[in-house]
Amino acid sequence: MPIHLFWGEDEAARNRAVEALVQEQLDPTWASLNLSRLDGNDGGQAAQALEEARTPPFGAGSRVVLLQRSPFCSQCPAELAEGFEAALAQVADGCHLVLVSPGKPDARLRTTKALQKLVKAGLAREQSFALPAIWDGAGQVDLVSRTARELGLSLEPAAAEALADAIGSDSSRLASELEKLSLFVGSGATIGLAAVQALVGGQATSSLAAGDALLAGRPADAIALLDALLATNEPALRIVAALSSQIRGWLWVSLLERAGEQDVAVIAKAAGIGNPKRIYVMRKQIRGRQSAVFLRLLGQLLEVEAALKRGTPAGDAFRDGFLLAG
Repeated sequence: MPIHLFWGEDEAARNRAVEALVQEQLDPTWASLNLSRLDGNDGGQAAQALEEARTPPFGAGSRVVLLQRSPFCSQCPAELAEGFEAALAQVADGCHLVLVSPGKPDARLRTTKALQKLVKAGLAREQSFALPAIWDGAGQVDLVSRTARELGLSLEPAAAEALADAIGSDSSRLASELEKLSLFVGSGATIGLAAVQALVGGQATSSLAAGDALLAGRPADAIALLDALLATNEPALRIVAALSSQIRGWLWVSLLERAGEQDVAVIAKAAGIGNPKRIYVMRKQIRGRQSAVFLRLLGQLLEVEAALKRGTPAGDAFRDGFLLAG
């Protein structure tokens, strides 16, 4: 198929798919002439990709025109969109136009609709690379298993679960850890739980884990998790935003359940939660807790945010906001 659309926030998996396609289609002898790597953030390079896609390959093998951060299925100037629609039917024989984007294609756009028609006709290929939500444990285990298969590695189920606990949805780190584990156990050997425990270690630190500790009344544990996040250069205000979203979600679920609402779809929509299935998890988390608990946590979080914006060091802001206030 001459046109390929790769999208999704799993950058590591996207890049593996792109490089596999490049290796499959290019003749190494002619690679310098038949491979173009362009950046769609530059309108000139996006237009250049359309022009090069009309050019047949030189010598043996195929031509690959790779456009990272493709604008064609998101925000795209009208003139560039028209050029894209015209180019769809003019891709040269032996040429592969590869469009890569971290975001989901906007189904409302003419360009997306035109490309989807080609996908349905078998003239284009679309592949998504979504990451599981941070609370989706089963999805994270599936991500680990899928990545291991893509890397040609054998992994015990217990090892997959341990890696999911240790890494979560960090797909770049996951690929790196799997490669190290492969070297550790030896070529062709199955990666077991003992190897993961020896080489990778404990559980992933996340903002959600810190929020769970705050909900359980363990502010000291939450601070330890937050310190670990800060040590990995996680931006403090991003942590605040994640905690705020988590606690507001709990508050909405609590208030709506108290009002008698039982429809998880209605609760999810009101709380701004994309997956209604998450409501079942949140209900268990907040069982027996009053709405005042969440309001108090939001108040503490507001103090943390104010301290950060006044220039207080991040570690001090979180400790003062949660430990001293607690």
